[in-house]
Amino acid sequence: MVSSNESNDSRLTSFFSEEYLSLQRYVRSKIEDTTEREAEDIVQDVALRIFSRSNDAAQINNVAGFVYNAIRNRIIDLMRSKKERNYASDDIDGKWQEFADLFYGEADNSYGTGLQNALKEAIEKLKPEYRNIILAVDFEGYTYREISQETGIAQGTLMSRRHRALSILAKNLEQKRKNI
Repeated sequence: MVSSNESNDSRLTSFFSEEYLSLQRYVRSKIEDTTEREAEDIVQDVALRIFSRSNDAAQINNVAGFVYNAIRNRIIDLMRSKKERNYASDDIDGKWQEFADLFYGEADNSYGTGLQNALKEAIEKLKPEYRNIILAVDFEGYTYREISQETGIAQGTLMSRRHRALSILAKNLEQKRKNI
């Protein structure tokens, strides 16, 4: 006879493999601001939590309802813990200036709106996990610890992503800077 845990694991594995993309779409439909909360990360986090729960768990009768409910609850948890950080438009311009200083140095004022626009375009072209860490740390003012607590991603991983993103941006912008 198959235990309820083995049956649950089998049914859950099958459900996640068949419905993975639908689960991601569900998350995206519920969250408009995905700066630090990628749909895939949320689905994977929920899957990990479900599969690592106690072996004493009761039989799950409605797998789809159970998983969607778990995802909805995770989204609610993330929304409750999210800090609202709204900046005045003057402050956003200042943030762009500060961020541009990372690449061009504070003493070098030879860049203007052209390079800032190029920087914005370059950030938009980054992979989502790189773009999100840049936006969260450099523009929204989150700390690595806060992002790690909200997403479950290790602080070291977040730091590495930001470092790689800055490196990619520097390479992409060097050519544009020479042309402007």
